[in-house]
Amino acid sequence: MSTLIGAATADRYVVIGNPIAHSKSPAIHAHFALLTAQQIDYQRLLAPLDGFAQTVLSFRNSGGKGVNVTVPFKLEAFALATQLTPRAQAAGAVNTLKFEGAVILGDNTDGQGLVADIVRNAGVTLQGKRVLLLGAGGAARGALLPLLEQQPAQLVIANRTVARAEELVLLAHQYEPLAGIASVVTSSAFSDVDGEFDIVINATSASLHDDVPPVSSGIFTANTLAYDMMYGAAPTAFLRFAASHEAQIRDGLGMLVEQAAVAFALWRGVLPETAPVLAELRGALLARARSS
Repeated sequence: MSTLIGAATADRYVVIGNPIAHSKSPAIHAHFALLTAQQIDYQRLLAPLDGFAQTVLSFRNSGGKGVNVTVPFKLEAFALATQLTPRAQAAGAVNTLKFEGAVILGDNTDGQGLVADIVRNAGVTLQGKRVLLLGAGGAARGALLPLLEQQPAQLVIANRTVARAEELVLLAHQYEPLAGIASVVTSSAFSDVDGEFDIVINATSASLHDDVPPVSSGIFTANTLAYDMMYGAAPTAFLRFAASHEAQIRDGLGMLVEQAAVAFALWRGVLPETAPVLAELRGALLARARSS
C-alpha cells in the first residue's frame, strides 16, 4: 500500500518488517502529513528474514529518506545504524532510521511514545510514583530511559528470569545520563513482586497469547493505572485481570501513535498533533469490536 501526500516529488519513507501487511503506520503517517502539510510518500516494505540490511540500503540508495522498523528487525537496525541517539543506545534496539548523506541515524521512539501516552493522553504523572515494569525484553529495554527521565520514586523491573531484569538494572546504573536517578531501579521475579503500585506496565508478550504475567493481584488498587503495550479490539487478558481488581486500564494504541509522532518529528522537524489520529484508530477498533 502506498500513501502519497503531495506531489510526485514527495520524500519517501517506509515501514519495514516481516510480516508487514498488518501495519497501521501508512495510515498514521498519512494523517500526520495532512495535519502538518508535509509532502511524503509512505509505504509498507516486506524484507526477507535474511535480507534486512540489504533492503534498507537499497531503499536509501534509491532516494529514500527514512525507515520505521518493526519486528523482527529492531536489533538488526541497531547494528546497521552509524549513529545512535541516547534513547537508542539505552534501548539496544532501533525502530526509526533517518538517512543524512552517508549517516544512518538510529533512534528508538517506543519509550518516548509510551511516556507521552501515559502523561499527556492519560493524564497520569510518573514523577514521584511507584512504577512496576513487567518484562525485561526489547520492549521493556526501550522504555527504561524515558521512564527514568520522568523521575519516578521507584521503578521495579520484574521478569520470569530475574537475571534478565538485573541486566536492565545494571544498564541503568552504567548509563551516565541516569547516574543521579538509577538508584530507584530494582529487579524482581514475578512471584516476588510486593506491595501496591501507582502504575503497572505490561511489556511482556503474554497478551499475544491471551495470557497474564504471573503476578499477584495485590499490586493493583483503584488508583492504579494498568497499561498494556499491546492493543486490540477488546481488552487484553492483562487488562481484564487488572480491571477485575479495580485498576484503571489503558492499552498501547496511544503508544503506537505517539511513537510514530516522535519518528515523524525526527524526519520532518515538526511534531504532529496526535489526538485526531488516535481518535480515528480507536473508533475503527470499537467498530470492529461491535461487528464481531
